[in-house]
Amino acid sequence: MTLAGWTVIAVILGCLILLVGTRISADVVFLGGLTVLIVTQVVPPEEALTGFSNQGMLTVAALYVVAAGLKETGAIQYVVNQIVGNTSNIRRAQVRIMAPVMVVSAFLNNTPVVASFIPALEDWARKRRIAASKILIPLSYAAILGGTCTLIGTSTNLIVNGLLIQEASTQAIGIFEPGLVGLPCAIAGFIYLTLFAEKLLPERGSGYDTFKDPREYTIEMIVQEGSPLPGKTVEEAGLRHLPSLYLAEIYRQDHIIAAVDPEQTLQAGDRLIFTGVVDSIVDLQQVQGLTPATEQIFKLNSSRRERLLIEAVVSPTHPVNGKTIKNGRFRNIYDAVVLAVSRNGERVKEKVGDIRLKTGDTLLLEAHPNFLEQYKNSSDYYLTSGISNSSPPNYEKSAVAWSLLAVMVTAVAFNFVSMFQASFVTAGLMVATGCCHATVAKDYIDWSVLLVIAANLGIGGALQHTGAATTLAEGFLSYTEGNPQLALAGIYLSTWLLTEMVTNNAAAVLIFPIAISMAASFGASYMPFVMTIIMAASASFSTPIGYQTNLMVYGPGGYKFTDFTKIGLPLNLMVAGITIFLVPQIWPL
Repeated sequence: MTLAGWTVIAVILGCLILLVGTRISADVVFLGGLTVLIVTQVVPPEEALTGFSNQGMLTVAALYVVAAGLKETGAIQYVVNQIVGNTSNIRRAQVRIMAPVMVVSAFLNNTPVVASFIPALEDWARKRRIAASKILIPLSYAAILGGTCTLIGTSTNLIVNGLLIQEASTQAIGIFEPGLVGLPCAIAGFIYLTLFAEKLLPERGSGYDTFKDPREYTIEMIVQEGSPLPGKTVEEAGLRHLPSLYLAEIYRQDHIIAAVDPEQTLQAGDRLIFTGVVDSIVDLQQVQGLTPATEQIFKLNSSRRERLLIEAVVSPTHPVNGKTIKNGRFRNIYDAVVLAVSRNGERVKEKVGDIRLKTGDTLLLEAHPNFLEQYKNSSDYYLTSGISNSSPPNYEKSAVAWSLLAVMVTAVAFNFVSMFQASFVTAGLMVATGCCHATVAKDYIDWSVLLVIAANLGIGGALQHTGAATTLAEGFLSYTEGNPQLALAGIYLSTWLLTEMVTNNAAAVLIFPIAISMAASFGASYMPFVMTIIMAASASFSTPIGYQTNLMVYGPGGYKFTDFTKIGLPLNLMVAGITIFLVPQIWPL
């Protein structure tokens, strides 16, 4: 092996040590490793930077925008709520997520499946006060396992099938043939994750980072006529499961329903009085069929989708200080509506318009985003602060978002266009049709994940460019000559180890010609070796860099590198054992 090849291996090992032993973020580590390769001239800059123009990386970026459209229209939240329901049991939630994701990923590319589910599951975990880290790795692993069950479940299967057709002319893999070994692996993986995921996964992520603010508000919401809420009970509407929020009363026509029962049926026009902290008030804004009861909301100049929630603290010089909100003509002065008032951290129970403002009152406002810029240095307020993700979903566009996703999946499944082309067209249409604004779409893109993918592709390309990958694979496999069964195990282990260092597709392409040569030397069929490569390249669980869905959940779940090893390594070994045992039984050597 050349000095350049050893340098690449040293850089990879250095990156892994930093990821395991320090808290330096993955994007910084891998960009640093790539920088070392460029500065030392191990590979030309144009070769090292190919990852930044790679179609796979750019496809992931576009899929973040597609996921933004599904999230902003409430489309994916509805599906997640139907799948997971109101359970707060972590194991039951994991099972309800994994089962449908495995099935869907067998027939759809698993990358958009994971991209679509991540933001909705983050929201669900936050509302149930469950750590996001408890459910996002199971999401990724279920998508990977489901993808191994069919020829179209993952791009690796399609690439290997194309190589096989070129090699054998007439031989090809059937669409459900990978499932002969993939399905047993998926079932075993499902059982393993069901039994051990809750214990092995850490408690990190958004579920435990919320509700630290002690300020409480009282807010009045009205049940809209023609919405999904009339006819549902309070329990069915999900209005009992928002933490730190309490449904105190229901005003219905001429009477008040106090001590609201969970089985109380909602009616159109009901005015619901909630008390709770600001994060729960934000969640309330996302419920389809509820709007703030104040009539002032409808007198603002912009639509609700263009507004956000803002907290502002009243100063002594505020023009409405000492006056009621209604008599002080607050809306006319600020083009903003007061939804609730908190005083000394406690809710003010009076009707909003009748509250007389005092210095230090914290107002919960609904206003246009330019309110923040206009009044951040104003003497009217001690402090103004926008509340992120507080705009209500645009439910009217949810059917459009689902239609765009369905067209994208169908076009790719029937090979009308590539995943790369379909994802960019769909992302553009999500913005063009108003499913999400361009500025919002940019906020959804996880740039750190994209940088990690791009840097990894560059480092993996360097491993191939210097010949180090081929040398390592051939050297390892040389110890398996003379024993076909041992050769299969060697093929699996070599592909798996390469997948953890380069992309799964690159690992499969590198090992394929070596495996074919070994099959020919034994006078054996190609198929056992090909199916082993398919499983080894796709079933990557023990590091976040082995598969891009692992990278996609790495940041949102707040994971460390070792979290994947702790839960993923036993799963890797389990899948390896099943594959090496079953493949020769199904496709005889």
